[in-house]
Amino acid sequence: QVQLVESGGGLVQTGDSLTLSCAASGRTISNYRMGWFRQAPGKEREFVAGIRYSSDITAYADSVKGRFTISRDNAKNTMYLQMNRLKPEDTAVYYCAADAPPFGGTWVAAGMDYWGKGTLVTVSS
Repeated sequence: QVQLVESGGGLVQTGDSLTLSCAASGRTISNYRMGWFRQAPGKEREFVAGIRYSSDITAYADSVKGRFTISRDNAKNTMYLQMNRLKPEDTAVYYCAADAPPFGGTWVAAGMDYWGKGTLVTVSS
């Protein structure tokens, strides 16, 4: 089992930056792929960013490309999401997720094996 705990959410203004962290425990996640998803009120959970175990393969939703950066520190069993130039439409609960190998071909919520409880990000206009 893997336990994931997100932190770093909060209330910010449009254009601000925020960094989310996801700390993993229970077992090493160095060979897992990790992702960030978000869910806004009344909407489905959607993929935001993902990273493979080697950290050299990343993926981003079009809506955050160029503004968000995903990274991981396998030595610390921690993943990060640096969010810049935040917009009101980025307001959501952000979830950390882990996927054990073998991996699916796409980043979908249903394909992830472990989830954190989420951290709320609110961007005011």
